Amino acid sequence: MTLSEGERGTIYNVLEVHAEISIERRLAALGLISGTKVTLLNKKKKGAVIFSVRGTRFAIGRAIADGILVEVAK
Repeated sequence: MTLSEGERGTIYNVLEVHAEISIERRLAALGLISGTKVTLLNKKKKGAVIFSVRGTRFAIGRAIADGILVEVAK
């Protein structure tokens, strides 16, 4: 599933990130790489997806969130 399809309050493991290379590099610099645990905090109707990585909150557009493949953390 993609991050934008996730449920609020759920912790996910990032499997892959598919985006423009500049966006992928920026997300990697922020700590969003394969194997990272993220918590989906909120999804706005206008498209923003808000999530937490290592204690820091981020907001990204739905188009970028559609390129982040995740699975529910065990």
